[in-house]
Amino acid sequence: MAETRHTKVLIIGSGPAGYTAGVYASRAMLAPILVQGIEPGGQLTTTTEVENWPGDTEVQGPDLMVRMEAHAKAMGTEIIGDIITSLDLSERPFKAQGDSGTLYSCDAVILATGARAKWLGLPSEEKFKGFGVSACATCDGFFYRGQEIVVVGGGNTAVEEALFLTNFASKVTLVHRRDTLRSEKILQDRLMKNPKIETLWFHEIEEVYGTDMPLGVEGVKVKHTQTGVITDLPCKGVFVAIGHAPANELVKDTLQTHMGGYVLTKPDSTETSIPGVFAAGDLTDHKYRQAVTSAGMGCMAALEAERFLAEENS
Repeated sequence: MAETRHTKVLIIGSGPAGYTAGVYASRAMLAPILVQGIEPGGQLTTTTEVENWPGDTEVQGPDLMVRMEAHAKAMGTEIIGDIITSLDLSERPFKAQGDSGTLYSCDAVILATGARAKWLGLPSEEKFKGFGVSACATCDGFFYRGQEIVVVGGGNTAVEEALFLTNFASKVTLVHRRDTLRSEKILQDRLMKNPKIETLWFHEIEEVYGTDMPLGVEGVKVKHTQTGVITDLPCKGVFVAIGHAPANELVKDTLQTHMGGYVLTKPDSTETSIPGVFAAGDLTDHKYRQAVTSAGMGCMAALEAERFLAEENS
């Protein structure tokens, strides 16, 4: 017979938001259960050097997440390697079905399922992820000082990343499959005026190539979308900026969302459209998408969950 587990606070997701929520919920003596999900540690586990986490001049992404997990566990969070496949928020206690067969029930839930960068879907892109292929200029741009870089995309994210990367790169080539950008006009104006940026219209990435020992990018092959002609474009870094998709599968039909599926929270809060349901990190954040801001929201969610439960019991 399938096991049923009840907890005051169920945390779904195990990135910086989830683990920080675990630390704070544990300190509030709420004995939370945290279900890690399909990618324990979240997006930081696919990053190498992290240089913008306060207190660490440099730390490996996976190492940072191991430390966060250990911290949450030491505080008293029960961490379970399971995947939540469905979530019933129609009544309290809320119910979450685990892939393991376990049914989790809870008085409050903190959603910290994160977001996933959209990728091109190329085998060569997969090979060099974290070794020259990135989806975060803020995270990895620093490593390409004086190098030539390619950015892929045509929206606000792509243009913002191209502009940001000019702080480090000797040259940035923006590769876009059309001849017009979807980004805001003010960003397009800055892009066109920047002498370090060259725009390659009507092109898409066909292949990323590089060295195997050590693993590193040496360039990309780009294909003209109209003529099919393949061109070689040397570069040391490839930044894929075709957007992010919030991991909202559990709640997209039950919670209010905005900006393409990000869970909507109340101003200056992690409260969602259902009382007792809180959301933190990249699931709600279409703007900053940083580990430190996610951790801050995880803290907020736990404190708000504690207050919500206290008021319920008063």
